Amino acid sequence: MSAAATTFMAGRMGLDRKRMRGIGLGAIPFLVLLGAWELNTFMGWLKPVYIPPLRAVVDAVFTLQEGCSALGILGMHESCLFTNHILSSLGRVGLGLVVGVPLGIGLGVLAGMSRRLSNAMEPVGVFANAISGIAWVPLAIVWFGVGWFTTLFILLNTVFWLVFFNTLLGVRSVPRTYEHSVLTLGGNRWHIISQVYIPGALPSIVTGVRMGIGFGWRALIAAEMIGGNTGLGFMIFVSANEYKVEEVFLGVLLIGIIWMVTDRIILVPLEKWTIERWGLVWRPS
Repeated sequence: MSAAATTFMAGRMGLDRKRMRGIGLGAIPFLVLLGAWELNTFMGWLKPVYIPPLRAVVDAVFTLQEGCSALGILGMHESCLFTNHILSSLGRVGLGLVVGVPLGIGLGVLAGMSRRLSNAMEPVGVFANAISGIAWVPLAIVWFGVGWFTTLFILLNTVFWLVFFNTLLGVRSVPRTYEHSVLTLGGNRWHIISQVYIPGALPSIVTGVRMGIGFGWRALIAAEMIGGNTGLGFMIFVSANEYKVEEVFLGVLLIGIIWMVTDRIILVPLEKWTIERWGLVWRPS
């Protein structure tokens, strides 16, 4: 094995060890909480009506899925309550991102390219982002009624404005000298957008997308509690009204797990890869 290959393998092993240490340290608080949870069940400090046993939370999954089959999950059969609520929330998130992210990036780039337009739209973005997504729920119920459209509207409203505002600020921060250089070299407006503005604003765009998904996920859950008829938020709300604390805990835990998996496994690596792909940060070889 050559010296270069040996150095590369040593560096790779060092990064893997560092990553594993990070995962191990991150798991410690959760293991402590699980231990305290089980200890509370054993000692009986708090009654199950306040904190149910961990086993009861796990059993709640099978209770909600009683009579459900694999084909029932795919067809969202009424017996598959648990997976139906999960798929309903994830479906709204997916649709909201497919519509909200491209729309926010596209309009943000167009607004950021014009100094006057960006100055006019920046206060609008600040105003829109200052309003909590849940504040729109009463109006959304009046406009769309209780159900899919209300919760989807809340999600879209949250995702779009965060992505739009961050994209606008990112494009506006790109020096105009780069635009003039492209025009001098014979480039057109599309070259300026694709080779100057988008790469230059990419850190802000990626941050906006990540924030939009995070805040949108929270707004969606809250909207499902008030204006939805399916979804994890709706499941938590109904279970709380029926004093099924174990199902409430199940829903809350699942919300956190879904976001953690999405952020750590998908968004963070995508953010690093995207920025490194465009050469905006130095990556050691």
